[in-house]
Amino acid sequence: MANFKNSRMAEDIKREMTAVLRELKDPRIDPMLTVVRTELSGDMSSCKIYVSSFMGLEKAQESVKGLKSAEGFIRSELFHRLKMRKSPELRFIADDSIARSAEISRKLKDL
Repeated sequence: MANFKNSRMAEDIKREMTAVLRELKDPRIDPMLTVVRTELSGDMSSCKIYVSSFMGLEKAQESVKGLKSAEGFIRSELFHRLKMRKSPELRFIADDSIARSAEISRKLKDL
């Protein structure tokens, strides 16, 4: 039962995180930034958020710096939107899965 609750909360965090990203005004954060996946710890005290950019891994890494500086605002927004008992510690990780999937798609199309 706890595993179901954990995965449901991770999906809720992913959904709300996508909405919060659109509200941030930091110029370091890419407007085409996408939340790829979220991993919530078993006790819900920490959450890894994997983000990817259409512009590439370098732009995603720059966006992570902007997200880290806005972590306090993001935590409070998630706390209020999801009505959580405790807001998890957020870790933002740059991921290049969008570029990798586009490359795989291109290779399959060439075949």
